[in-house]
Amino acid sequence: MSTDHPTEAQVAAAAATFHMLSSATRLRIVWLLVHAEYDVSGLAEAASASLQTVSQHLAKLRLAGLISSRRDGRHLYYTVDDPHVVTLVVEIFDHIAADGSIAPDPAPRTPRPIRESAETS
Repeated sequence: MSTDHPTEAQVAAAAATFHMLSSATRLRIVWLLVHAEYDVSGLAEAASASLQTVSQHLAKLRLAGLISSRRDGRHLYYTVDDPHVVTLVVEIFDHIAADGSIAPDPAPRTPRPIRESAETS
């Protein structure tokens, strides 16, 4: 992890990304797309939103570069293929418990004992 201060451009881009994900509907759509590829009608059904609403959010998310699409015949299928976006979404939902509270921190990992090599014995 870099200790350099972020540039103004980096801060602006990060704020824009968080702004895109600040909509509950867009965040649900991105979460769904992190876990599976959907066409717009399947996504609308999975997100419990109208086709028009999902289409509008998909356009914004694509423009922001958070999701991508591929054409298969007459259908467009959407996904999240940027590993940084995947990590961001997975981490936030690992951080939030099912009841909406902050989830407890995971137990610290116990370091493995160091095995002495034959040379140090």
